[in-house]
Amino acid sequence: MSQPQIDLDRLLADIRELVESESPSSDLNAVARSAEVVARLGAAHLGVQPERVVVDGVTHLRWRFGPGPQVLVLGHHDTVWPHGTLKRIPYAVTDGVLRGPGCFDMLAGLVMAFHAVAALPAPDGVCLLVTGDEELGSSSSRALIEAEAREASAVLVLEASADGGALKTVRKGTSMYEIEVVGRAAHAGLEPEKGVNATLELAHQVPAVAALSDQDAGTTVTPTSATAGTTLNTVPGAARFTVDVRAWSGAEQERVDAGIRALTPVVAGAELVVHGGINRPPLEEALSKELFERAVSVAARLGLPAPEQAAVGGASDGNFAAGVGTPTLDGLGAVGGGAHAEDEHVLVDRLVDRTVLLHGLLTELLADPLADPSGGRP
Repeated sequence: MSQPQIDLDRLLADIRELVESESPSSDLNAVARSAEVVARLGAAHLGVQPERVVVDGVTHLRWRFGPGPQVLVLGHHDTVWPHGTLKRIPYAVTDGVLRGPGCFDMLAGLVMAFHAVAALPAPDGVCLLVTGDEELGSSSSRALIEAEAREASAVLVLEASADGGALKTVRKGTSMYEIEVVGRAAHAGLEPEKGVNATLELAHQVPAVAALSDQDAGTTVTPTSATAGTTLNTVPGAARFTVDVRAWSGAEQERVDAGIRALTPVVAGAELVVHGGINRPPLEEALSKELFERAVSVAARLGLPAPEQAAVGGASDGNFAAGVGTPTLDGLGAVGGGAHAEDEHVLVDRLVDRTVLLHGLLTELLADPLADPSGGRP
């Protein structure tokens, strides 16, 4: 298996262009503008324009090559960084470290995908899907991801690597909730007895929710943001808090979901309303094992650093692909660190070898698809 010629200078130029076209997920206009930049870069490499798929105002991009894609290459172009971040953290490369908002998660991986697919002699059998709302939970792109994954024999996710460049073979599933407390407002000084104190009810429910965690199973149930009341002298008539749940298995997600929905009020007259639920299913090792072994084999044949594997608590769109039963390998993107943090960065000297690894894995999977592409799907 021969190595393709990957141009590092062009990789860096492309990453810079994406980093400098700010794309905070919550700004649909910014995401639309970012999509056009991504479309132009992708078309320059791949020779064709993508299909633009707009769902609920969010712009997603899809390139399909040939009938019946065997391999889905998955990424996203939205980032967590608000407008103006570039003024504080501009794109820069210093001492072999590339910095800039969104560079590690996951704009560098997106550029790597373009270069790797473009280097294939013929990309027939590849579908490249770039979504625009991954950082917000992928509500508008989930159905699109799942539909493409069902048609694929394998899914390669260009999210950033785990520590040291490890590929992500296991990801926790995520659930997201907002628990609304309905009370009754009253004057806190004149007639507090006529009120139903939503803050007090919230104080009972937060520890009850946190108690659904299971340390031995690796399940975390974390109450996060909370709001209650309106003014100092009013019995609060409403409150709410949000909950982040992470679990290694679907069974644990279901257990916690049932527990949250079974919560009952403690304060007389209070009501609870549960919003949200299970968001992303887990990526379990059974669905990544053979793809990881292929990646190790490809790296050895190409003389590349041997990839390691990692289980991580964060979720990605790869969870949705795994959720429909398609073999999925995640973390094939850039090596670096600081995702969602001020020190977000990419190691420049790993960009080329990671792109070559992706190209080699694509080449092998197109020539020799997985023996059981169903991954156990019915």
